[in-house]
Amino acid sequence: MTTTELLIFDCDGVLIDSEPASSRVFCRALQKAGVEITPDEVHRRFTGYSETDAMRICREEFGLDDVAAVFAESRSNLYDEFARSLSPMQGMPQLIRSLPHRKCVASNSTLERLKNSLGLFDLWNAFGGHIFSAEMVARPKPAPDLFLLCANSLGVDPAHCIVVDDSPHGIAGAVAAGMRAIGFIDPADPRDDRQSVLVGAGASLVAIGADELAGAFDTLLSESPCRVPAREPAALEVPA
Repeated sequence: MTTTELLIFDCDGVLIDSEPASSRVFCRALQKAGVEITPDEVHRRFTGYSETDAMRICREEFGLDDVAAVFAESRSNLYDEFARSLSPMQGMPQLIRSLPHRKCVASNSTLERLKNSLGLFDLWNAFGGHIFSAEMVARPKPAPDLFLLCANSLGVDPAHCIVVDDSPHGIAGAVAAGMRAIGFIDPADPRDDRQSVLVGAGASLVAIGADELAGAFDTLLSESPCRVPAREPAALEVPA
């Protein structure tokens, strides 16, 4: 019998197909502020980062002074875009409902954004209110803090958790927390070499789409987890 007790899911790019819309809207806000950038460049540079880290990038790399205004502009348009066009990741609602294990969400997004994205769908209810945001911890992914909060809040040993994340930051944070990790790739993701990026960050397996993710669960859930001492992640500066 498996000893896995908790499945931890990232949200954007795993549960919901939000990243293309987010990149388009954020790109328009950056362009309005004078940054010459394309949606594809925004997608590669910012996906997987917390808002705090994304703000830092805007200040340090793009030289923006009023970063808060840029993010306010993006948020004001993003939620309207989500209401119009957001959808769950294909096959994910069915997969989540089929899994009997305890589940939670661990996202670098703010709670406000989670309520205006994941909260649009019954997927929100599938997690029984166990929705965790980087706002709740001192350090976002790739630090282990958010994943350890999930485990501690639900009374589960980190060694008995499996994390599903599409970002190397999330994978690295899971490994740093002493958890096994599955790297997830959206079949429509335009970025190159995602599998090697996720494996390089520490993913035990990589799944493309919900069907492969179901197979990855079958593999890992049949294994007894080996205890990995929690550790601080190495400095990670890779495409998100």
